Amino acid sequence: MFNNKLNYKLINFTVLMLLLYISFSNIGMWWNIICTTLSVLAPFIIAFAFAYALMPILDFLTNKGIKKPLAVLIIAVSAVLIIAALLVVTLPLVYDQLILFSKNIIDIIGDLGEHLNLNLGTFEVKLTDQLNTIIGNLGNIVSSGTINVVNKSLNFLTKFLVGFISWVYFLSDMYNIRDKFKKITINISKRCYSYFKLLDNELGNYIKGLAIFMVIQLFEYSILFFIVGHPNWLLLGILACITTVIPYFGGLITNIIGIITASVVAPKVLIGTIIICIIFPQLDGYIISPRVYGKTNNVNPLATIIVVSIGGTLAGVTGIVVALPLYILLRATYHYFSNDLKKGMKKIKGNI
Repeated sequence: MFNNKLNYKLINFTVLMLLLYISFSNIGMWWNIICTTLSVLAPFIIAFAFAYALMPILDFLTNKGIKKPLAVLIIAVSAVLIIAALLVVTLPLVYDQLILFSKNIIDIIGDLGEHLNLNLGTFEVKLTDQLNTIIGNLGNIVSSGTINVVNKSLNFLTKFLVGFISWVYFLSDMYNIRDKFKKITINISKRCYSYFKLLDNELGNYIKGLAIFMVIQLFEYSILFFIVGHPNWLLLGILACITTVIPYFGGLITNIIGIITASVVAPKVLIGTIIICIIFPQLDGYIISPRVYGKTNNVNPLATIIVVSIGGTLAGVTGIVVALPLYILLRATYHYFSNDLKKGMKKIKGNI
């Protein structure tokens, strides 16, 4: 009799509100737990991402008849040698160009202050101190010929070693990981398997296209700025390569820096730099990028700008980097389940 008088809906609602209150009242604690968990898992997540991205190279080597352990060893040794070569070859050049870049920036600030009658003394001093700190740290790296990570951060060294070992393990065991995941999804349902296979294709196309496009940007802008006589041609080429992970905004940052530094060199260099910054981003956006990424990953420019802005607002630099691939996966998910969503909406309208 008493049970019949209980309002279970009210009890469930009260419990739900109580849980929400407890969760939101301790949101700081939950956020710290999430950040700590991500910090611990970060080396493994990054290692898996790199292993996943390098799977096409492993497939290529194994298809050529090279055994998988030897193929993994070739990729690992090649990665170490490439990183070492880039540090040894590029760091001295980048160091020299960074000194020149620092001098140009300071000269520009001084000229602006004189022509516009602005007191930029405090800002100029702070900027000079920051640039001198960066150059001093980079100079220590160049002079020693290596990055003394132990003196800088033992924590970083530990995470790097854990991440590198995990990367080698993930790369060598990626076939088994994919097979196990395939069996799990097939056991759930064939549609579940086809869905994750779709996501795998979408993400694979994006990573492959991004890697190719970064290499193209490195050589394209390094050569172009070298041809016009820009003194910071290598630094700008590296910036163009790295900032490729930030669609539209990354290239804009590189162009602005290129124009500013060229303005204090010579009118000829400035004109050539402006021409490069106007013409070649259009060629990249409308010709090279669509051919590299293909039709699968074509994203509306306005949608790209919106998702990158949202990602930057929510998660800073990390959000900017992961915003576009996450959007591609969500878009693929929507298209895959669009018919189910339409049927569900029709049922809801019918019940209303």
